[in-house]
Amino acid sequence: MGRLDGKVVFITGAGRGMGRSHAIRLAREGADVIGMDVCGPVASATGPVTTPDDLADTVRAVEALDRRMVTFQADVADEDALTAGLADGVAQLGRLDCAVANAGIGVPPHEVAATPAQEWRDMLETNLTGVFLTAKAAVPHIRAHGEGGSLVLVSSALGLRGMPNVASYVAAKHGVVGLMRTLALELAPERIRVNSIHPTNVDTPLIQNENVYRLFRPDLEHPTREDVSGVFQDLNLLPTPWVQPEDVSEAVLYLAADDSGRWITGTTHRIDAGWITK
Repeated sequence: MGRLDGKVVFITGAGRGMGRSHAIRLAREGADVIGMDVCGPVASATGPVTTPDDLADTVRAVEALDRRMVTFQADVADEDALTAGLADGVAQLGRLDCAVANAGIGVPPHEVAATPAQEWRDMLETNLTGVFLTAKAAVPHIRAHGEGGSLVLVSSALGLRGMPNVASYVAAKHGVVGLMRTLALELAPERIRVNSIHPTNVDTPLIQNENVYRLFRPDLEHPTREDVSGVFQDLNLLPTPWVQPEDVSEAVLYLAADDSGRWITGTTHRIDAGWITK
């Protein structure tokens, strides 16, 4: 018996990284999955572009666990495409019990005074508006069966503290916390729980790329993973420069499953290796 037997979960940004890890972990516990990814470039984003092949790899990993996975490609900030794609997935899989608003981007580092206004808008469109639209699209489907459910909103350690030169990211991730708390108040009477998770840096392509490395080692023209590992380690209290996607997926499972998370709502969950405490 799996902890999510009979459940259907919607995951944005499912093509790779944390999204793929969440899909695999929840499928291992019996969930069927609706997965979405843009599978293409996003304005102002600095990380490597996700491809349709990446999303297909996630499907293969889920199906290898004898679970079903339905996917669609859309920008998480495109309300019409997001809503239609999710509705089609629910029609195929029969219901929706949980949504994991995971999709997000990074942008180049700038102090506030040098941040291009369009870059600010692009960040908030994906990392905050995209979370809002995910919740907006998911809630009617979760409500439909009347058995309650869960929304897990992926924020960041930087949703609970500040950091120089990444104001747009920090602002968007703080906004996710406010959205989470409001949704928790609105949805509690229907037993729909809403929580946010706050990882430190995670070992995914969103972090492991030269644009992010330059934020931490501006003294080097082409810094490498090895060049920045010590700087990342210095952020954390526990002895690791970054956590693994699977570490975050365990928190997602805890909040998604009725046996562990059924009375938990309106909370912020840190998987931060002690960064905020430090």
